Amino acid sequence: MELQQFYYDNKIVRKFIVATLVWGVVGMSVGLLLAFMFIFPNVTDGISWLSFGRLRPLHTNAVIFAFVGNAIYAGVYYSTQRLLKARMWSDFLSNFNFWGWQLIIVAAAITLPLGYTSSKEYAELEWPIDIAIAIVWVAFGANLIGTILKRRQRHLYVAIWFYLATFVTVAVLHIVNSMELPVTFLKSYSAYAGVQDALVQWWYGHNAVAFFLTTPFLGLMYYFVPKAANRPVYSYRLSIVHFWSLIFIYIWAGPHHLLYSALPDWAQNLGVAFSVMLIAPSWGGMINGLLTLRGAWDKVRTSPVLKFMVVAITGYGMATFEGPMLSLKNVNAIAHFTDWIVAHVHVGALAWNGFLTFGMIYWLVPKLFKTKLWSNKLANVHFWIGTLGIMLYALPMYVAGFVQAFMWKQFNPDGTLVYGNFLETVNEIMPMYWMRAIGGSLYIVGALVGVHNVIMTARSGKKVTDELAEAAALPAVTSSRTAKEGYHTWLERRPVKLTIYATIAILIGGAVQIIPSLLVDDYVPTISSVKPYTPLELEGRDIYIREGCNNCHSQMVRPFRSEVERYGEYAKAGEFVYDHPFLWGSKRTGPDLLRIGGKYNDNWHFNHMYDPQSTSDGSIMPAYKWLITSKLDKSNTEAKMEAMISLGVPYTQDDVDRAQEWMDEQGSQIQSNLSEDPDFLKTYEADKTRKQQQGEEFVEIKDREITALIAYLQRLGTDIKVISNAAQTASN
Repeated sequence: MELQQFYYDNKIVRKFIVATLVWGVVGMSVGLLLAFMFIFPNVTDGISWLSFGRLRPLHTNAVIFAFVGNAIYAGVYYSTQRLLKARMWSDFLSNFNFWGWQLIIVAAAITLPLGYTSSKEYAELEWPIDIAIAIVWVAFGANLIGTILKRRQRHLYVAIWFYLATFVTVAVLHIVNSMELPVTFLKSYSAYAGVQDALVQWWYGHNAVAFFLTTPFLGLMYYFVPKAANRPVYSYRLSIVHFWSLIFIYIWAGPHHLLYSALPDWAQNLGVAFSVMLIAPSWGGMINGLLTLRGAWDKVRTSPVLKFMVVAITGYGMATFEGPMLSLKNVNAIAHFTDWIVAHVHVGALAWNGFLTFGMIYWLVPKLFKTKLWSNKLANVHFWIGTLGIMLYALPMYVAGFVQAFMWKQFNPDGTLVYGNFLETVNEIMPMYWMRAIGGSLYIVGALVGVHNVIMTARSGKKVTDELAEAAALPAVTSSRTAKEGYHTWLERRPVKLTIYATIAILIGGAVQIIPSLLVDDYVPTISSVKPYTPLELEGRDIYIREGCNNCHSQMVRPFRSEVERYGEYAKAGEFVYDHPFLWGSKRTGPDLLRIGGKYNDNWHFNHMYDPQSTSDGSIMPAYKWLITSKLDKSNTEAKMEAMISLGVPYTQDDVDRAQEWMDEQGSQIQSNLSEDPDFLKTYEADKTRKQQQGEEFVEIKDREITALIAYLQRLGTDIKVISNAAQTASN
């Protein structure tokens, strides 16, 4: 049979590796800064774009989509060409994928610190960037599928199955979750509200972890671990079971992020059931990866590449055991909103994603540059420093999570909370935050050692060029199965059918969960006293979102005695029907705010935002001084209200027409309330006089951002009135 010559595109792989290392250092550095902000909350005092609330989504987006995303592309572009014996279908699409993805990352790095965010976890980027992500992702998928169709290898190896499932599912997740109504160029509102928005978001959020941080990396594991060990994959049959069961079950598990919330019980229980089932396919994949190294353990002791991969697969096993356990309601009741979840997430991120990426790069770079790794000793140093960093990061966070959970739930004999002040918990876990910062520092030091090693390896080798290869053309493929051919073996040479079946597998779970929430009228019981936000409260809510307050504060009181005693009446689904987007949060670095309205006066909120430690001794919340001086932009208020009308919020045209007057009235009342404090009034009048004398513009308090934020905070939780049992008895 005549062999055909062609060239593998190695240059695109090199580009993605460089991007992986650059963005990895950037993303980890931002994360390290955030870790130190827990210890020194005012380290970036007064700089709005370096505040914790704005940098936190930058960190998550950088490590997920910039570091891990570029690593996925590097591994997929390298392995796909060799598994299919074909150059990528289109060099243009390969380069469009690369440069488009880098521009998206740069756009995120600019917009998120400036406060342009949708607030939805792992999907914070605003609508123009969402469109760009969809276009670039489709270009990647088209290139992958085009390469499969022109392949010279009859059967599709297991890694390709995972790549296909990743492309299809991430596209569906991103498009459905990013349905939003634009208001301005960089402002939009989620098409979903409250409970529906929470369900869609965590269907996306959980499966972003599943199909962006897991399935493509399983594909990379199935390719690079056998290559590095020079061993065949342990079990082909297990890989089939692993693939189909994983992609079918994973998509159902999102609601376990919303246990004990206002989400209907049937959806919560469905998420729990499928989450528990996830242990089987997840550990099947881990076992398949580790047992591939059978007979190669001597090599593991000497090869830094395999060391990284073994710890990565072990980290995957730990995270995928812990995930289903955390979905059990009794465990979730303890762990949710605590630092336990931070530990869980970072075991997966630092060990599974981080270490598999480093192992892959240490194996790839010498191959691309036709040389040996510059220093095995440095690679081993990187491994041990990184491993120690993971342990020093994760273990203290587990301890912090347990401390938080048990302190929050302790009661005195008389029925009062032992630790009624939330800050008592914060002060107790500060040593754990110090240890986390040290662990994170070690991890990034290891990464910098790795970057140096990779650079020196590249310098010692040859320039990356397209690699000559040859293979026989793919013979004609018959559509029918042969007598001795298994069904899955037949399916592996039918890529279109394989993709269709994978798509059906992931759509079933999503459809069962999401369609009822959007189509069933009584999915969310209405509460007649719940009204839309006033224009000023709506503007304040947008400031709350811009500053990332939901990163540290939840707005979801769960039906536990401890939470009702601490925060007030538990949350009802009908309270959130006008919330586009929902703001339930996923972490309590500070207390829940659902019932904060009316708890403190306006002056308390004003002083709290200017200097949190002045009102809450021991607080680790940073100051938001720019809110005190910044003029509120009211130019788009009417457009925002009209967008809300389009989304079903019952504003009238009269409400829209009198929005400016309405804001002025409510703002004036807050200004009057603030002026009741003599110290505030004295400072305010002095500032007014000074600016007038200097000919500078003076902005009345009623027209500043802080006033809008106070209006929103004072509204929270006031739409429903709960009658105590004693009062109910008396009225009867």
